[in-house]
Amino acid sequence: MTGLFGVALALVIQLSAPTTPAWTWTLYDDAPLVLANEVPDTARLRSTFECEPGSSVVRLSLYPSAPARGFARVTAGAASTTAAVEPARGDGLRLVLRSDHPVFAAFAADGHLGVMIGAEQRTIEVQRPHLAKLRRFAELCAS
Repeated sequence: MTGLFGVALALVIQLSAPTTPAWTWTLYDDAPLVLANEVPDTARLRSTFECEPGSSVVRLSLYPSAPARGFARVTAGAASTTAAVEPARGDGLRLVLRSDHPVFAAFAADGHLGVMIGAEQRTIEVQRPHLAKLRRFAELCAS
């Protein structure tokens, strides 16, 4: 009877475990450089940062997003800036930042970036284990 109870308990735990896929940050160091917040081996993205090596121009795409145009307020740490918003492929929005701007430097330091487009607030977080990828991306974009 105890064995049957153990099997039933294991089944309940397995069925109640979250089945959401694991989101991660991946650095693709081809040209263009891409730092993607994605579910590996799928087409699901939350955000991407792209740049041509050495250009210091970073294109941030957010997925999914409602269509919008205008300007976004971008913040990291105590720094802030505005950036023009335009449609990106699929259901995304794109804005351009400079990797040598204080906002991007603060983002690379702590991994938190706030983006406000109209009333929509998005937070991009690069978790501590992935900060080295973000810093490498910033270095390659700037050099």
